[in-house]
Amino acid sequence: MEMRSLGRTGLKVAPVVFGGNVLGWTADERRSFEVLDAFVDHGFNAIDTADVYSAWAPGNTGGESETIIGNWLAANPGKRDKVVIFTKVGSDLKEPGKKGLSARWIPGAVEDSLRRLRTDRIDLYFSHWPDPETPYEETLGAYDKLLKAGKVRYVGASNLDAGQLGEALAVAKTKSLPRYEVLQPEYNLYARAGFEGALADLCVREGLGVVTYYSLASGFLTGKYRSKDDFGKSPRGEDMDKYLDARGRAILAALDEVSARHGAKPAEVALAWLMARPGVTAPIASATARVHVDSFARAAALRLSADDMARLTTAGD
Repeated sequence: MEMRSLGRTGLKVAPVVFGGNVLGWTADERRSFEVLDAFVDHGFNAIDTADVYSAWAPGNTGGESETIIGNWLAANPGKRDKVVIFTKVGSDLKEPGKKGLSARWIPGAVEDSLRRLRTDRIDLYFSHWPDPETPYEETLGAYDKLLKAGKVRYVGASNLDAGQLGEALAVAKTKSLPRYEVLQPEYNLYARAGFEGALADLCVREGLGVVTYYSLASGFLTGKYRSKDDFGKSPRGEDMDKYLDARGRAILAALDEVSARHGAKPAEVALAWLMARPGVTAPIASATARVHVDSFARAAALRLSADDMARLTTAGD
């Protein structure tokens, strides 16, 4: 399995990151263990989660994904050193004081995540969302203490635009604080404007690692949602209407064309396109069955030609 440098962190990750948002939602603990085992068995090593996953599922309150990962690590003692764990802080956990990026909340949040994950360190700790009420200096100062204590190895940020990321990097430099080393943006064949341009250029210039979320546009780029009649195929189907426009249909047509040339699935081609994009370290993708992980492995081995890349990149323009 190819390993890629995650920015300047020193961490090496395989070209697909496991998306843990499904754990405790569309995958129960038994199924979660199966797909995590398959993921590592294929040679992949990075697992992404967050303290808020999967609070949106009926009966959940948040922390379910971290808990399942922690239980899996406890059941497989040799695997902790084989995997790189990402988690996040900052989402609203619907309890007083348990949200945002303040120095009051972060120390308690990291302890909660460590307890649920049943580990002594988090390899990469992300600020999940911008917090306009907390200065970057305060947040980065809180992370500095966690880094020095060995509870966190590196820090990153999700959902920042170019201006916000640039300001955070500048504060880190001028105040001699740890900087965000990895960005987690929404980016896929359909949703491109938020990352391409100034933000991608900044990440490349500053040497940040980039791991993309919604890499398959919540499943739209798998090709299984071709009409409104398909929306009932999964719990995510209700979100497909925003993609099923003229542009989305053009992208699906391009995926079908390139997939046919390679004997691959549309999802595999969509992931391979992301892996080949400038500045992208690895896409995050979720799995609820072993066959999905098998597909990740085929995507990681797929090499798209310049013509393939051009056909996909210009689809829907």
